[in-house]
Amino acid sequence: MLKIRQENIKDYKEVYNVIKTAFETAEHSNGNEQDLVVALRNGDGYIPELSLVAETNGQIVGYILFTKIIIGKYVELALAPLAVLPEYQKQGVGSKLIKEGHKIAKSLGYHYSIVLGSENYYSKFGYIPAIQYEIKSPFDVPNENFMAIKLNNTNIEVKGIVEYPKEFGI
Repeated sequence: MLKIRQENIKDYKEVYNVIKTAFETAEHSNGNEQDLVVALRNGDGYIPELSLVAETNGQIVGYILFTKIIIGKYVELALAPLAVLPEYQKQGVGSKLIKEGHKIAKSLGYHYSIVLGSENYYSKFGYIPAIQYEIKSPFDVPNENFMAIKLNNTNIEVKGIVEYPKEFGI
């Protein structure tokens, strides 16, 4: 049975390997996603409640991290990375991680999450091109791959250019 839970310090090495393995065969990867997570854990944008693992039979098979970003005058979230071991992909692990992450993010009062990724995959969870919310990327990327989701029913209009934590190197 798959269990989604908050990551803890004992998980760091296994999570590192899950991320590295998951991105070895990824279509779009710079090969340092696992090192980015290490840096983000030590940064100001880290939210322990939004660093989640998917575990089955005592083995971590997936991981997701949401980190604080700034959009205009608001602190919101970036989903990066989502990693699932290749042999567990296409079995709903990533979906469960995203849905649990969104649920926790809502309970923490965040309004939006942005993601840079596949429009075919993330649109299944309600992500749409961020430009439709007047949220813009700080780098050149196709609009269909820079997406956002509104997490809460709010009248707050979050718009502007995303400011990532310095650990992203943007």
